[in-house]
Amino acid sequence: MDLMHTVILTVHIIAGLSVIGFVLLQHGKGADMGAAFGSGASGSLFGATGSANFLSRVTAALAVVFFLTSLALSYIATSRPAASGSVMDSAPAAQTAPATPAQTPAAPESKAKDIPK
Repeated sequence: MDLMHTVILTVHIIAGLSVIGFVLLQHGKGADMGAAFGSGASGSLFGATGSANFLSRVTAALAVVFFLTSLALSYIATSRPAASGSVMDSAPAAQTAPATPAQTPAAPESKAKDIPK
């Protein structure tokens, strides 16, 4: 089960980083806004964009992989048996010493009386 968890986690991280990369590579819809106000290169302001290009299809496929690996990781995390007790239950019992007042050493005698005036 640990090998499958590691493989799914690796695919999840690679898919997430790839989605980020492909989204950053894509050209936004608002990039042609300047063309709509006089440059004349754009066919429509917010109209249909036509068929999806390669980058958007790859991004969609990677997003599906990311969501599927997210579901798989959450299933693996919840299907593991819960640990019985806490970490402190397995720790050895601490030996406590009886409470005794702390013995403090006597303070040295002051030498202020030896200072000439």
